Amino acid sequence: MSFFGLGKLAGIGKQKQLNTSSSSSSSRQHPPLFLRKNHALSHLVKGSFKGVVQQPKYTDLNEWLSINTFEFFNLINMFYGVITDFCTISECPTMSAGPNVEYTWTDTQRKTIKLSAPQYIDYVLSQIQTTLDDERVFPTKIGADFPKDIRATLGVIYRHLFRVLAHIYWSHYTELLNLRIEGHINSLFAHFISFTKEFDLLDRKDMAPMADLIAFYEQQGIIVS
Repeated sequence: MSFFGLGKLAGIGKQKQLNTSSSSSSSRQHPPLFLRKNHALSHLVKGSFKGVVQQPKYTDLNEWLSINTFEFFNLINMFYGVITDFCTISECPTMSAGPNVEYTWTDTQRKTIKLSAPQYIDYVLSQIQTTLDDERVFPTKIGADFPKDIRATLGVIYRHLFRVLAHIYWSHYTELLNLRIEGHINSLFAHFISFTKEFDLLDRKDMAPMADLIAFYEQQGIIVS
């Protein structure tokens, strides 16, 4: 279900916690724009997303998970497309999500490599698209079964999608404000997190870069566990 009106995976890679105490202190003194109350409360949807994400009666769980995964991928891909001209190798030389978090990529030889944000996101979105198009993983024929490891695959997809969202918030929220679409991405983010909490698709540590915004939305009753 969309409210926005805007028109097998390789290694997940690692989330690196950097030793930047001075940056952390500065971040606390000057919180990012997306944590300012007037911006954070800009939404297209009022109230909780709890009823939106719950599995409807008589719906197969894997089908419900799959339908929403396709939609989240398309929406996040669309939002990244909006800011892609600003997410360049020179502007975003690392795939970061705030001053203390940097993501690395693990290639097919299990080698950890650093990539710029646009390179990392291109890899992520391309691989997710390939996975979503794979009939062995997401069958579309009537009577076809989902693989037994579908939850593991979904976990990888949602961790990657979260990282893209986190990077957009931390590095490109100003562009979203200039375009006056902060309400759109805030609604998408609250919907996405509500869904992952409802079906236990992300660990708490995976959500750490956006923990303050998630906590704020929980206090406001927008995200309900």
